[in-house]
Amino acid sequence: MQQSLLEIEDVESGAKDRKKREKLLEAARRRDIDAVLVWKLDRWGRSIHDLFLTLKELTDLDVAFISLTEAVDMSTPIGRAVAGLLSVFAAFERELLKERVKAGIAQARKRGQRHGRPPTVRKYATKVKRLFQQGQSKAAIASQLKISRASVRRLLTNSSSG
Repeated sequence: MQQSLLEIEDVESGAKDRKKREKLLEAARRRDIDAVLVWKLDRWGRSIHDLFLTLKELTDLDVAFISLTEAVDMSTPIGRAVAGLLSVFAAFERELLKERVKAGIAQARKRGQRHGRPPTVRKYATKVKRLFQQGQSKAAIASQLKISRASVRRLLTNSSSG
């Protein structure tokens, strides 16, 4: 039986699309590889949640995952136990994040601060109404104010119903 080595070096930091990692996962799904060896766990996953999901997928595919720095080997019972602990911490991390976000929103509302996307088009409402009353088309108004026609329609609809 001939062994082959698929080596993928990925040194990008902060990249959203990780094409090389996806290529490695596709090879695992095709059963072209038996193991994934990484230097460090945080280089494999962008978050504990992401790390856990991909480790679970590799385990389900019977592809060993080995991290040299942390000495985690998913092909062993201890390695799988560590992955279980990681899943507990991932869930904990998600819950803490949810609580912090909710608390931050509540605190901002107490101070009277708006929450959500800033109202960018509402500031044109008076101009939109005036230009429309002067007979300009919605497309012309949108072009002149550099906003979308949908925004012009929405502003005019909201002003007539409210």
